[in-house]
Amino acid sequence: MRIIAAALAALLVLPALVLPGVASADSYWDLKPTGTDARFRGLSAVSAQVAWVSGSKGTVLRTTNGGRTWDSVGPPGTEELEFRDVEAFDARNAVVLSIGEGESSRIYRTSDGGRSWQEEFRNTDPKAFYDCVAFFDRFRGLALSDPVDGKFRVLRTWDGGRSWHVNDPKGMPDALPGEFAFAASGQCVTTSGNHAWIATGGGAKARVLESRDGGRSWKASDVPLPSGEAAGVFAVAFKTPWRGVAIGGDYLKPTDPTPAFATNDGRGWKAGSRAPVGYRSGIAYRGDGLVAVGPSGTDTFRDRKWKVADTGSFDTVDCVGHTCWAAGEKGRVGRT
Repeated sequence: MRIIAAALAALLVLPALVLPGVASADSYWDLKPTGTDARFRGLSAVSAQVAWVSGSKGTVLRTTNGGRTWDSVGPPGTEELEFRDVEAFDARNAVVLSIGEGESSRIYRTSDGGRSWQEEFRNTDPKAFYDCVAFFDRFRGLALSDPVDGKFRVLRTWDGGRSWHVNDPKGMPDALPGEFAFAASGQCVTTSGNHAWIATGGGAKARVLESRDGGRSWKASDVPLPSGEAAGVFAVAFKTPWRGVAIGGDYLKPTDPTPAFATNDGRGWKAGSRAPVGYRSGIAYRGDGLVAVGPSGTDTFRDRKWKVADTGSFDTVDCVGHTCWAAGEKGRVGRT
């Protein structure tokens, strides 16, 4: 998202908003002070005790005690990079991705809890702009770039992020004019089983691209969410390959009541019968329910009902079992 990235970073630095007619609810998250003012858009929840966050100013933090303390473990010499996504396998092994044009897009890997890092990929194509990364398991993963020569570019790894290879573009459908992926929450690509999904926006239609063969080939589907230069699908989450959700909206209108939530039962995308109010950049399954976050608050879905759970600002959310972590601006991290 080469043009929108800077605007998104600036425009989403918003105070906590209270929606009209909605009482403040700030007790859902147990805030975990991080000691930094970096903005975290990358988040990987390993367990109730172990989590990694990544963001601005080359910042990568790790906790192994439920957020009581945080270790600053970012790769040295990367203070100018924006680490918009992190994927951790445990307390020692993780991969982080930085966004940007040309060589600003990089992938680093650690196997010792961040004491040392190896740069495993540096983009040399000025037309590419990488947004997010996801893994099927400890070995197979994908990294997504905005369209290059009219098609989204995908990197694949088979060795846990030690090497990355550009996917054959023949298996990728054409991108729409102006279409890209939002590097807003590290959730523009997700996986379940051998399936993967790419969330898109910026074009005339909001879309999700799906792969059922580990990322080799893709098929695009329209999603009934707002579309446009600042709108589309910002995050996708799948509990199984046949049960998933998409969420987003227009980030320039963070409290716009236009529904921006869709579901997929394996037979295609349809608008959710209910949806959170306002733009949401991140979503995750918590047990049989959902947690969605954005600059104007947190919403939870359970028993077929959405509920405003918190009015604090977060950009991304990740859950493991019934424990969820959220991260966002000014070093905010919460756990529930």
